[in-house]
Amino acid sequence: MPDVSDLAQTCRLMRDQMDRVVLGQDQVKEQMLVCLLAGGHGLLEGVPGTGKTLLGLSLAQLLGCRFKRIQFTPDLMPADLLGSNVFNQKTNEFEFHPGPIFTDLLLADEINRTPPRTQSALLEAMQEHAATTDGVRREISPVFSVFATQNPVEFEGTYPLPEAQTDRFLMKITIEYPGMDAERQMLAAYASGKRLHSEVVRSLEPVMSRDELEQARRMVANNVRIEEKLLSYILQIVSSTREDDAIQIGAGPRASLALLESTKALALLRGRDYVTPDDVKELAAPVLIHRITLSPETEMEGVIFEDILRHIFDKLEVPR
Repeated sequence: MPDVSDLAQTCRLMRDQMDRVVLGQDQVKEQMLVCLLAGGHGLLEGVPGTGKTLLGLSLAQLLGCRFKRIQFTPDLMPADLLGSNVFNQKTNEFEFHPGPIFTDLLLADEINRTPPRTQSALLEAMQEHAATTDGVRREISPVFSVFATQNPVEFEGTYPLPEAQTDRFLMKITIEYPGMDAERQMLAAYASGKRLHSEVVRSLEPVMSRDELEQARRMVANNVRIEEKLLSYILQIVSSTREDDAIQIGAGPRASLALLESTKALALLRGRDYVTPDDVKELAAPVLIHRITLSPETEMEGVIFEDILRHIFDKLEVPR
């Protein structure tokens, strides 16, 4: 039976392998692993060419799980995700052909390029690990996780995700442009004929099996402790978003649970069996940012959520 340090070592090995494919973006990789260990879903947002899809593919390669990828397009229909009943002429019966959603790890590529009707087909699966087609409810893998990529919503040909959809994502992981050193290394690799996006991804070997992933998630839930003071701290942070005049719609109860689960996963990822206030403060922004709506006046003034969050932290007493 592995302990916390063993699992942390396995996650470090996964990080090292991902470093072979995508140079830099250390925080992004860590947050993806937090989503994975917490049993949540990750929404990766960044401009084209920053490695969103490549990160998802490399993570899938490192897991000994079933993997499916969907390229979201404007003409994609809910049945393309969930599956459909097809008439079999030999048996004179309808047979269900499962869609790509019946998998362990799903990469939803450019999810905001399909209309909300199709996006909403993921809601039941992301929350309840089940999918209903033609009135029949079917169970999905217990380790089912979605990693979705999207371009910023102001890009042409994109549809904003419904609020209910974004709330299903544990974290919104923002991918910035790589640093100069990382981009220079990437250029040098390609100049020498090395193709990170194909050759290196295919060379990755699975580090964690499906059973080990289930075990890791149980360890996060049962073996990482969090003190009552920190539970109150999480509640104060989330409830403050509902009372701030700069925020039109604050974060709901699912945000509190998400912040709890993600901080426990981060603690384990760093080899600890306890959560610290710094864990909470570090993950508050990616857990909350997609769950709140700023007031029109705040947006006109150019205030961003990170500024509001710092103001919230300044008002709250940090637990000791």
